Amino acid sequence: MNIQVIRTAKETGERWQTLQASSFTKPYDTTQPMIVINPGKKYQTHIGFGGAFTESAAYTFHNLPKEKRDFITKAYFSEDGLGYNMGRTHIHSCDFSLENYTYVEDNDIDLKTFDIKREEQWVIPMIKDAQKYQKEILLLASPWSPPAWMKSNNNMNFGGKLLPQYQQSWANYYVKYVQEMKKRGIDFWAISVQNEPAATQTWDSCIYTAEEERDFVKNYLGPTVHAYDKDLKILGWDHNRDIIVERASTMLNDPKASEHLWGIANHWYVSEAFENMSVVHDLFPDKHLIFTEGCIEGGPKPLAWHTGERYGRNIFGDLNNWVEGWIEWNLILNEQGGPNHVGNFCDAPILADRQTHQLTVNSSYYYIGHFSKFIKRGARRIHITHNLPQGIFTTAYENPDGKIVVVIQNQNDQATQVSLNLTGHGFGFEMIAHSIVSLVIA
Repeated sequence: MNIQVIRTAKETGERWQTLQASSFTKPYDTTQPMIVINPGKKYQTHIGFGGAFTESAAYTFHNLPKEKRDFITKAYFSEDGLGYNMGRTHIHSCDFSLENYTYVEDNDIDLKTFDIKREEQWVIPMIKDAQKYQKEILLLASPWSPPAWMKSNNNMNFGGKLLPQYQQSWANYYVKYVQEMKKRGIDFWAISVQNEPAATQTWDSCIYTAEEERDFVKNYLGPTVHAYDKDLKILGWDHNRDIIVERASTMLNDPKASEHLWGIANHWYVSEAFENMSVVHDLFPDKHLIFTEGCIEGGPKPLAWHTGERYGRNIFGDLNNWVEGWIEWNLILNEQGGPNHVGNFCDAPILADRQTHQLTVNSSYYYIGHFSKFIKRGARRIHITHNLPQGIFTTAYENPDGKIVVVIQNQNDQATQVSLNLTGHGFGFEMIAHSIVSLVIA
């Protein structure tokens, strides 16, 4: 068995650097920290990796010269780049939009004025550019808030609740969005019920208790969506891991709600309680888990290294706890970490300077690539055991072509010798400080 080693490291300047190929020897070294791979025991099937086509990302993208736009599209969606094959966008505005906006006039219960022409300016062209590289992008659409007139606080921002008399109209709104995007060549794989339904934000937000989300799904959203398209997936929760068990349990223990919910979505803010994902899986093994949002908060951190390590740590934690697909947040932002209509500036894997058009490719981009470039759609996670020191993380997958991919991250300040064991054969190598490697075994 031959081993291809690809490494990214802080101190050496290596970025997806292919090292000298090696091979397994026998016996393996039992004196070093060890990773033991058992391909005979398999877990979830992998769906893909992706990012978010927000209006802010698409606006930033649109205002770059063509050669820069081409670079970004290739960097994310080609096989030479991250090979993204998933994506997320928002049903009308979110915080990463230029302003609050909807698709209907006020009090239009029947949605006769429904019009998504705003998305034709920036979001749809960016998605279509991505489709040149990835014909089968699985797209998720999420709402941040109903129109203000449908809500208890008469405001798209600052939380509030969906008023009961508008539940059917709001459910119809999702279907109208999917239909209108389809007319423009954009098909959706899934929708989520509500972005972050437990958070009252200064931006577009709407609060649901677990019971309210459950009842909206089973009485309105689920029947309406699945009368239109029985194969369109619906994801619940779409928020943080800290209380995901309670939220998922309330929804999925109801047979009618569960019938319409394909799975549960999670974000990384507040909590790295990855084990909660396994609890949800064990309670509801027929349901699916998807990561749908994570970014570095508090503005851009150009070329910082800890940001990439946070991405890596979260991807390991989610994948090792039954998550099947991983979608991060904005594909690109400007040098301020926006635009954002309430100043909630964040980092992104690629940043673009508005004046010089210079692009900054952050460590997060390369860390994501150590997974997304090598773990293919249809891969199965395989069992591993290890005795690695704290601060070193690993996962392993078997691709549809039979190749095994092992990803290992060392976020410590010191190097560690590691021995990889597969069917009684060993491969020893050094995990240098602040590095991540992908091993492809054929």
